[in-house]
Amino acid sequence: MNEQEIEVKLYVRDLKKIELRLLELKVQLIQPRVHEINFRYDLPDGSLRAKGQVLRLRNDTNAILTYKGPGNIVDGVFSRTELEITIGDLETAQRVLEALGYVQILIYEKYRTIYKINDCHIMLDELPYGDFVEIEGSDASSIRKMALHIGLGFEFAVGAGYTKLFENYNSKHGFPPSDLTFDALRGKKPSPEELNVRPAD
Repeated sequence: MNEQEIEVKLYVRDLKKIELRLLELKVQLIQPRVHEINFRYDLPDGSLRAKGQVLRLRNDTNAILTYKGPGNIVDGVFSRTELEITIGDLETAQRVLEALGYVQILIYEKYRTIYKINDCHIMLDELPYGDFVEIEGSDASSIRKMALHIGLGFEFAVGAGYTKLFENYNSKHGFPPSDLTFDALRGKKPSPEELNVRPAD
């Protein structure tokens, strides 16, 4: 099992056009569009976040517990340790984390579709504040080549995670800091400038 997450995120204006490009390339659909709800946890003193660690419960077609270690950017891609396990009962898992002293600090959601081509996974992500393409691969070179192959500018890679982008945007607009949901941001469509990103398409 690969325990290293190596990826790049790209902000796009026209996600449908990217999907049509993938269909033209006859890539393999491995997960149809699904709604994800993510619950992020920390200790009351915020020590996980301070160390760059992530503890997350995700609910889509399964309930999945994820740990992510501190990350770094090398050759333009983001790399970090990622450990995941599928859990059968989301509510019980939440109660276990709370019993151990963890507190929920953020809820966020998105719609995700996953394709596979060669050794890369291509995720089409619809978030409350915009659309993104995430490419995961074995190394920076393969990810860079895949971005070019599907018509995206690797040089416009986003240098922050989805929650960090939201925190930066939210610091100027005052939305509830722990609520990154479609309901919370309904009717709000931040510009690339407000998100401090540049479109890759």
